Amino acid sequence: MAVVRDLRALLRVRDFRRLLGVRLLSQGADGVYQVALAAYVVFSPEKQTSAAAIASAMAVLLLPYSLIGPFAGVLLDRWRRRQVFLHGNLLRALLTALTAALMASHVPGQLFYVSALSVTAVNRFVLAGLSAALPRVVDDGHLVIANSLSPTAGTLAATAGGGLAFVVRLLVSDSDAAVVLLGSVLYLCAALTSLTLAPELLGPERALLHPRLSTALAGTARALTAAVRHLAAPPRREAARALAAMTLMRFCYGALTVMLLMLCRYALSSTPGDGLRLLGLALGVSGAGFFAAAVVTPWSADRLGPGRWIAVCAAAAALLEPALGLPFTTVPLLASAFVLGLTTQGAKIATDTVVQSSVEDGFRGRIFSLYDVAFNVAFVGAAAVSALVLPSDGRSVVLVSTVAFTYAAVAIGMTRFELRRGSHERHNNSSRGGVVSEGG
Repeated sequence: MAVVRDLRALLRVRDFRRLLGVRLLSQGADGVYQVALAAYVVFSPEKQTSAAAIASAMAVLLLPYSLIGPFAGVLLDRWRRRQVFLHGNLLRALLTALTAALMASHVPGQLFYVSALSVTAVNRFVLAGLSAALPRVVDDGHLVIANSLSPTAGTLAATAGGGLAFVVRLLVSDSDAAVVLLGSVLYLCAALTSLTLAPELLGPERALLHPRLSTALAGTARALTAAVRHLAAPPRREAARALAAMTLMRFCYGALTVMLLMLCRYALSSTPGDGLRLLGLALGVSGAGFFAAAVVTPWSADRLGPGRWIAVCAAAAALLEPALGLPFTTVPLLASAFVLGLTTQGAKIATDTVVQSSVEDGFRGRIFSLYDVAFNVAFVGAAAVSALVLPSDGRSVVLVSTVAFTYAAVAIGMTRFELRRGSHERHNNSSRGGVVSEGG
């Protein structure tokens, strides 16, 4: 198979393997940390969790990043990305250890959220940097397959990390603090792995770097304006459309995530422990969907084009999510989790590929950071909507219907854009052919 052949060729690239190792360890630690936080906030027996409480926690953890996200992008286009991975993971190892101490000490919730927010903020530097650095270790011909393998492998690593967290919490130690300490160790391993990459390898180019932090921050507004103009230029309109579509799909993902948490906590389980185990199973099934997306997307995006593949993913979600989600029972819920993993990751792989292939290296850090900001705002917005709509047990026909409508709107919008783009390209090709014929 061509996909297997391309994967083998990609894995023979030493620097790609090393960058992938940093991603796997970083996102594996993310999975451990996120499950520990979910268990602490949602599934603690002494807590009566509501959709509003979940939305508030997401807002505290994600919205403040919207303020620092643009600065992150500017810095990613000026700092050595290898150093971002090294120092970012070292800092996260320290901060997660601090979070574990706060959990064990039963301190006020405000201090806990400040610590968790700090870990999340650094995480955005690392993830945006990994996406921006990928074209530095992979040639253009392998970029689609690299975007299938690398982010999907990272997501699977996060899922595996979450599974490891469940094992530690349920079998080894019934302590969220102990699980967070495991995440701290993995962050430290990611920092050490980044040292295997040459400092200059991942860019950006030296000519684009500013030696002083104050110089970089002073030009933030101008730099972001330039990045938006770069993205809005005609050669990159496909990337802008893909980012808009992916942001709406992220909204859907956030709404369904809150509903899943509430269903696992109350409607589909009798105890918090049972709910946590069901959540772990759902995350594992969703991870299988991510893996399926990595296998299917390179072939599909190559034949349909990334934009059309995004439309197909959105259309599949629009049809299947309500069919599987509306019964609000365990087996259809797990099938829905698989579909959500497949369609979301399939669309993300295509979006990442479009952005990376369209955007110049000096702008990638800024644009991927703005990409992350849009993701966070969409996710928190979805949580806020869920808090207004969801009943106490998590069953809501209105929410599932709204999500299905949003997916359908994305599918229709992307299909119309791709049809117009294809017609425009055919017209241009026909015009050029006519000129050549007359000249001949």
